[in-house]
Amino acid sequence: VAVLFLAVSPVAAQRATDHKQLKYPSLRDVVVPEVQRVTLSNGMRLLLLEDHELPLISLSGRICVGSIYEPADKVGLADITGEVMRTGGTKSRTGDELDDELEQIAASVETGIGQDSGYASVSVLKEDIDRGLAILADVLMHPAFRQDKIELAKMQHRSAIARRNDSPRSVASREFNKLIHGPDSAYARHTEYATIDNISRDDLVAFHKRFFGPNNMMLAVWGDFETQEMIARIEKAFDGWEKIDLDLPAKPEVDYAWRPTVNLVSRDDLNQSNIYLGHLGGRMSDPDYPALTLMNHILGGGFTGRLFKNVRSRQGLAYSVFGTYSAQYDRPGVFSLGCQTKSESTVHAIEAIVEEVRKIAAEPVTDEELELAKDSYLNSFVFHFDSTDKIVRRLMTYEYYGYPPDFLQTTKERIEKVTKADILKAAQAHLRPDALQILVVGRPDDFDRPLATLGEVRSIDVTIPPPVR
Repeated sequence: VAVLFLAVSPVAAQRATDHKQLKYPSLRDVVVPEVQRVTLSNGMRLLLLEDHELPLISLSGRICVGSIYEPADKVGLADITGEVMRTGGTKSRTGDELDDELEQIAASVETGIGQDSGYASVSVLKEDIDRGLAILADVLMHPAFRQDKIELAKMQHRSAIARRNDSPRSVASREFNKLIHGPDSAYARHTEYATIDNISRDDLVAFHKRFFGPNNMMLAVWGDFETQEMIARIEKAFDGWEKIDLDLPAKPEVDYAWRPTVNLVSRDDLNQSNIYLGHLGGRMSDPDYPALTLMNHILGGGFTGRLFKNVRSRQGLAYSVFGTYSAQYDRPGVFSLGCQTKSESTVHAIEAIVEEVRKIAAEPVTDEELELAKDSYLNSFVFHFDSTDKIVRRLMTYEYYGYPPDFLQTTKERIEKVTKADILKAAQAHLRPDALQILVVGRPDDFDRPLATLGEVRSIDVTIPPPVR
C-alpha cells in the first residue's frame, strides 16, 4: 500500500497544482464613489469627494497653461514661473516664511507647470484647512516672483543644461522625441543657455497674469470635510480673484511626416549602444485604443512581452528592452521601442526588434497571449480605484481633456470584448514597420555591421551651445 501511494501521489499532486486547471470567479464590479461638481461664481470648477477615514484634506488644482505656450526664445519660462510662484513667496510672505509656517502645521503647498497644464496643491490636517487654503490662494493670486529665487531657478536650469549629455539613455530619449515631433516643436524643444538668459522677472509676471485666473482652473478636493461647508471655505479663500480673458491660443498641432530614417549620435566613450526606434502613436479617443492597449502589452509588456522573451531572453541581444505604443488625450502619442545592447550587436538588435513589429502586424496573436494580456489589464484594474486620491485626480484629468468621467470603465468593457482579429486589424492600421525612425547613441567603430546597412545615416550633433558672455 505504501509503495502504491508513493507511485500515484506525484500524479495527484501534479493535477492538483496544474495552474491551467485552476478556475477563478469573475471579477466584481468596482464601485466608484459619487464626486460632486460645482462651478463657483468666479468660474472656478470644483470636484469634491468626502472621505472621512482620516482627518486629512487634500486639494489639487489644474490650470490650463503649459510650456507649449511659452515663446521659442524663452524656453524654460513656464517651468521657472511654476517653481518661483512657490519658492518666491507672496507679497506678504517670502518663500522661506511660507516653508516655516507650513512646517508648523505639517502641511505642504506645491506649484508647477508642465508641458500642457499647471498644478497647485495643498495637503493639510483637517483642523488647519483654513490656513492651508489661505496659503494656497495667496500663492496663486499674489506671487511675488522675488529676484533671488528667479536667479536660483535659472542657475539650476543652467546646471541641468551642462549635464544633459551625461546619460546616453537621456540623450537617446531626447533626440528621438525631436525626430518624431521636429526639433522646433513645442513638444520636443528644450532649454538652452540663451533661452534661460532671455527670461526676466517681467516675463514671469506677464505669464502668470495671462494664464492664472479662477475661470481657467479646476480644483479637486478630497478628505474629511462636509461638502457645502468646504465650498463656502473655498469661496472665501479666493474672494476677490478676478476672471481673466480666456482667449487662449490653440495647442500646437503635431505635423508628422511618415518616413524611415537612420540616425546616429556618435559617442566614442561608450561600449554599448542605446537604441530607440518607432514613429508617431495615437490618441486615447481612437476606436482602436482598447485593441492597441492589448497589442502593446503583448509586444512590450514586461517579462511576458515578445520583445523581452525573444530579443532579450532567447537571442540575448539586450540588457534591457522596451516597447510602448503610447496614446495621448488630445494629440498623438509616440510608438517607441528600443534597448541597451553591447556595441557589437547593435544592428542585429535593431533588426530583431523590427522583426517583432513586422510579425505582430502580419499574424494574429495567440490565444494564450490574448488571455494573458486581458488578465493583466483586468486584474490590475482595481488598483485604479484603491485610493480617493487616484479617483479624483483621474476624473479631473478626464474633465480637463474633455473625456467622459466613465472613460476608464468603458475602456475596460471594450478591452473585455477585444478579439485576436481586432488586435491584428489595429496593428495593421497603426504600425508602420517600413517607416520606422531609428536612432542609435553609441560607438560606430564597434558595431557588428555598418549602420548604413539599414539606410542612409544622418549624424546628429548634440553639442551644447555655449552661453553668451
